[in-house]
Amino acid sequence: MRLDLKYLANHASEYFNLQPDKDDEQAIIEQISQSVSFRGANLWVLIFAIFIASLGLNVNSTAVIIGAMLISPLMGPIIGMGLAVGINDLELLKRSAKNYGVASLISVLTATIYFLLTPLDEAQSELLARTSPTIYDVLIAFCGGSAGIIALCTRGKGNVIPGVAIATALMPPLCTAGFGLATGHPLYFLGAFYLFFINTVFIALATYLGVRMLHFKRYDAMDSDTTLKSNRIVTGIVVLTMIPALVMTVGIVRQSFFENDVRKFVKNELQQSGTQILSADADGNVLNVVAVGREIGADMQAEAQRRMAQYGLEDYELNVIQGVQTDSLLQLNTQVAQLSTTREADRQRLVELSAEAAQLNQQLAVYARYDDLAAEIRPELAALFPQVTAIGLTPLVEARVDTMLQQRYVAAIVSTAKSATLTLADRNRLHDWLQARVQADSLVVISR
Repeated sequence: MRLDLKYLANHASEYFNLQPDKDDEQAIIEQISQSVSFRGANLWVLIFAIFIASLGLNVNSTAVIIGAMLISPLMGPIIGMGLAVGINDLELLKRSAKNYGVASLISVLTATIYFLLTPLDEAQSELLARTSPTIYDVLIAFCGGSAGIIALCTRGKGNVIPGVAIATALMPPLCTAGFGLATGHPLYFLGAFYLFFINTVFIALATYLGVRMLHFKRYDAMDSDTTLKSNRIVTGIVVLTMIPALVMTVGIVRQSFFENDVRKFVKNELQQSGTQILSADADGNVLNVVAVGREIGADMQAEAQRRMAQYGLEDYELNVIQGVQTDSLLQLNTQVAQLSTTREADRQRLVELSAEAAQLNQQLAVYARYDDLAAEIRPELAALFPQVTAIGLTPLVEARVDTMLQQRYVAAIVSTAKSATLTLADRNRLHDWLQARVQADSLVVISR
């Protein structure tokens, strides 16, 4: 058995050994050292790449953002720092760190200038995606950096480097940081710059590990104490960078599990024929369920409350908000079946009831549409208006007593935390954003 394992290990090492494919070591170091500098053409390419990425984020164009990432030269000083630590080249480390700082500053300033000048100041989904990094971004940066340094150090690089530039996405977070500065959103700036820092640390770490795995010659031999101190510094930076991303990931996973538990609870305990569940959201320790159509009885609500612990919702109190619509499709279908064999007048009634059923179907579809839309805009709303904890969308008809005219609205019912309030400016901005996002002719914001 031991011989078999040894045989397999020897053959596996032949497949995974990088040494036969290693390119000239000095040529690799010179190539990376040259890409560190940001002067002349490199600097202008960086500026134009930032403008392109900012335009892509502004108009929510993935293709434009990818194009900017392909032409961005930001990877050079980051790989240079990892290489410098790996071969103990203090001069290269200083030069890489200096150019990295200059490039980052110019990138953020360029993006800030663009977003100060552009008339489009809405935060699109591509931009919001760069404000909340998670542990998955750490893994992407590390794997991308590993692929990049292996490609740089071996023959037959192929199209690995452009792929690494797209996967690690250094440019969009810097543009998002500029957007945060230009629009006065410090959380956007901090989240985006943290994502950029994650990419920096783990691309450099992957470069360092790749250089050591390929046995690059160190410039100056260090004693054991200095080596241990250096390793501790690198490990500390890596761990401190990972901790906030790990905390955010845990929060996202918990929220995903909670929403899944709520969906299962509503489906298994509150669904019934003729009832449409519009939304189910937690407000503090209260689970608000909004329903229209056939009312959910008190007995059913009490039984559902008792069963909440089976879905991990024992800490929540169920609050069912019933809709005003009393007719149901089930009642109409029953009447249609009873009238199917009657006389001509009854057949006419059947047609009328079928039309009413179709109309109710359309009304329910409208409610369902706003339910889906509320769930869709919830992540954007949380980023733009953190004081808002819940939102519900529903169509309303206003009947004027003085003119006997009716006017249709979309009502946005928003809940805020007890410690937070919506100022008049916030309400106006929320109204304008929701009206554009929901694409409603008229919209009313109701705060509770």
